[in-house]
Amino acid sequence: MIDKKIIIKNIPYAISGVSVKGLGPKKSGKVRDWFVKDNLRILVATDRISAFDRVLGHIPFRGAVLTKLSQFWFEKTRDIVQNHMIGVIDPNIMLVSECQTLPVEIVVRGYITGVTDTSLWKNYSDGKRLIYGIKFPDGLVKNQKLKKPVITPTTRETGAGGHDEPITAKEIIKQKIVGANIYKQIEKVAVQLFERGSQIAQRGGFILADTKYEFGLDRLGKLMLIDEIHTPDSSRFWLKSTYSERFKKGEEVENYDKEVMRIWFKDKGYSGHGKPPQMSESIIVKVSQRYQEVYEKLTGQKFSIDLSTPPQKRVVESLTKLV
Repeated sequence: MIDKKIIIKNIPYAISGVSVKGLGPKKSGKVRDWFVKDNLRILVATDRISAFDRVLGHIPFRGAVLTKLSQFWFEKTRDIVQNHMIGVIDPNIMLVSECQTLPVEIVVRGYITGVTDTSLWKNYSDGKRLIYGIKFPDGLVKNQKLKKPVITPTTRETGAGGHDEPITAKEIIKQKIVGANIYKQIEKVAVQLFERGSQIAQRGGFILADTKYEFGLDRLGKLMLIDEIHTPDSSRFWLKSTYSERFKKGEEVENYDKEVMRIWFKDKGYSGHGKPPQMSESIIVKVSQRYQEVYEKLTGQKFSIDLSTPPQKRVVESLTKLV
């Protein structure tokens, strides 16, 4: 794990975005920038961090963790479903296949938790019992394990200011957002991915509380896993060793994901409306090290990165080789 002092030193050099001549028009989502060349998508994971559907700041080395961890998981799940990864040419750059992106996000939840408008606990604590078309019983408490994992889709908004909205499986099929046969396949694959992710997370000392998957169709119309998988951005990881005791006491679980940042903003009175407070140095360091620790525990490998070149310069140099 990178030392606190080095993280602080690199705060001004966090990768906010990249531009390279010769790769064609750049497109951007909340976290990633990408270019398309010869049916190849060049995916750049920046250090931007988002929550409440907004970019809220930059976390040094976060983009590298996302890329390296997604690479690990894509390799571990190819037997379940094909994915878009071709290769990684830089800690922040993944080369992926172009495909027809499906306009839904599939969230698999094994626990009832969360503070955002699309989370189960937020809706449940507001008094709702029919959520995402699923009936939940009375008496559930925050962070409780569900009898079985549930699938809660949302619309997929790719722009930096886009808002994902809850939607049910029936609505997806009825509105022909995704065909019935493909959607059934998506649900089956999502459960298998979640089971695989949970098994590996357990070995690393974590509970995979919930996670998000995104899919597309390849040239032959076959299902393809895209974007990222089982990262601290797309998933909630809880420390397994302290979960039971903390849950019994009604305390917050020890989370190793973006939730620690969401809670920090909530405590500051921000939940996605108005001007967000500027992230403190301490929360930036905490989030950066949490991401790195998740990588190390899940993969069993030390997180390391070349610090001899400023991150932004290194990424631009790597992209320039593709022109």
